[in-house]
Amino acid sequence: MELAFLIGLLSALHCFGMCGGIVGALTMSLHPDKRQGTISLLQYTLAYNLGRLLSYVLAGLIVGVLGQAILSIIPDVGGMLLRPLLMIFVILLGFYIGGWLPRLSLIEKLGQPIWRILQPIGIKYLPVQKVHHAFMFGLIWGWLPCGLVYYALVMAFAQNGMLDSILFMLFFGLGTLSPMLFAGVLAGKLVAIQKSTNIRKFNALTLILIGVIGLLMYLLPELTQGLYFGTSL
Repeated sequence: MELAFLIGLLSALHCFGMCGGIVGALTMSLHPDKRQGTISLLQYTLAYNLGRLLSYVLAGLIVGVLGQAILSIIPDVGGMLLRPLLMIFVILLGFYIGGWLPRLSLIEKLGQPIWRILQPIGIKYLPVQKVHHAFMFGLIWGWLPCGLVYYALVMAFAQNGMLDSILFMLFFGLGTLSPMLFAGVLAGKLVAIQKSTNIRKFNALTLILIGVIGLLMYLLPELTQGLYFGTSL
């Protein structure tokens, strides 16, 4: 699951750009006593993110069940397609993060119908007053239409079994955790980093390179024999 964690980590700037403002707003909406206490603030921030990670795990379960059902129907063909499909979407994710193919952002529209249903439920927990309310809001927040998450879900679908799909989304979520934990505390500095096009391009190119190498290792194994690609499906 190293690949899943790496994807989440390299997508940190995208996560902060899309969700950092939400975390900052949630932090500022807390009572001053809770906002100014380090331990209290950490509890709420962790609760938001644990809820968000659980939503990713649930989404991974859904695509995992679907993928396993398809594999049971076409086990041979499906199994052969998993690795190249995964690497193709790693490459597409790189282009998405780099902003080089704007049409790739159209994937974000897929979740809008679900979000229209869930958003009113999430609003009921605002302003957040208790830790478990923060968790519930995070659980809803995780379904916010996000191209990054949807590309990760396609990759989770391309795993070899339901458990692997769930673990892929869990490790992907863990990779995105650091910017969200620091968003409320270091918002000013992270905004400056988020605006760095060089960092974003480097991360995007890294993902594209990972995808290309993985795809070549699958399509041309005789040319890449002896190389070790440190990722797992």
